[in-house]
Amino acid sequence: MASVEQLEARFRSLLPGAVDLLHAMVRLESHSFDKPGVDAFAEFLAREFRRRGAQVDIVPEARRGNLLRARWQSGAPRKVVMLLGHLDTVWPRGTIEVRPFRIEQGKAYGPGIFDMKSGILVALMICQAFGEGNLDPEKDVVFFFTPDEEIGTEAGLPHLQAEAAGCQAVLCLEPSLPGGKVKTFRKGVGGFRVRVEGIAAHAGVDHEKGANAIAELARLIVRLQEMTDYGRGITVNAGKVAGGTAANVVPAAAEAEVDFRVSTAADAEWLEGRVRALAPTDPRCVLRIEGGLNRPPLERTPAVVALYEAARGIGRRLGMELGEGSTGGGSDGSFTAAMGIPTLDGLGVEGDGAHAVNEHIVVDDIPRRAALLGELIRIL
Repeated sequence: MASVEQLEARFRSLLPGAVDLLHAMVRLESHSFDKPGVDAFAEFLAREFRRRGAQVDIVPEARRGNLLRARWQSGAPRKVVMLLGHLDTVWPRGTIEVRPFRIEQGKAYGPGIFDMKSGILVALMICQAFGEGNLDPEKDVVFFFTPDEEIGTEAGLPHLQAEAAGCQAVLCLEPSLPGGKVKTFRKGVGGFRVRVEGIAAHAGVDHEKGANAIAELARLIVRLQEMTDYGRGITVNAGKVAGGTAANVVPAAAEAEVDFRVSTAADAEWLEGRVRALAPTDPRCVLRIEGGLNRPPLERTPAVVALYEAARGIGRRLGMELGEGSTGGGSDGSFTAAMGIPTLDGLGVEGDGAHAVNEHIVVDDIPRRAALLGELIRIL
């Protein structure tokens, strides 16, 4: 079995072919709402994992794209680590024709390359190292990919939770933070749809008979915004509002879409309680609130810190100082962390521009990141 330094050298020798494979992956567009595209990408990856010796299953999903599960069985005592990623991207079909894959000054560009097809490439390289005998994981490794992470993982979540239940750790291939930092904390993400039903009336003739739904909603929005507490890491944002039919009609209906972020599960419970306790000021109005937390926080627990410190130590052997950081966005790793499974996120290739037209990765980081992740799997 190779040392981590030898492993990096082996991955570096494979880099030209890996970049070609990444090019092919980026060309296979897989927008979250494009089931044929996601399914085709899953089939492509299934062939690649099988070529490398993994046992592969396509998990059918009618609502969104299919899921992909590949498993490397080591024959060692039953311990399982999951490498977690997602097949979908935010980019609709046809984007590749406008922004084709290219390499400039050591950076590879293309839609979905940073979030997160380069992370999937790293998983394939690690699987290849297992097959070549350069890396013995000394445990079973599950490579698991959901089809709808970018839109909330509604379809993929039950499958993910069922698969993750038997794992001792989850390593999430989401994009790294600037400078290649991993993510040891993610905020929980949720939202509410707030609807107010009032009473319509002529604004000039029967103003007093109307119950203004927009005015009531405006008062509620102020109260919602006041729940923001920067010190606790709680933010509430009424980002979209609609209501009314004409300026001379007292509006009978209005609604708002509200985003919120929290740092802990306890804060989520506190906030949801306060929101659901809201009542209209005008008793003639009816208030309806739907929604809640849809991605739990990934909290920086001692188990998460232990994973990070292990990865950091490997990074030093590879000549890199692996930093850590936090983000306000959620990922599928948030779900596994909420299950109590130690989860380290942001282990993808260094780059920038997720969801942006300048999305790119640092090509030279691919072999280093693969070696780091492969050695981390081995020592867990």
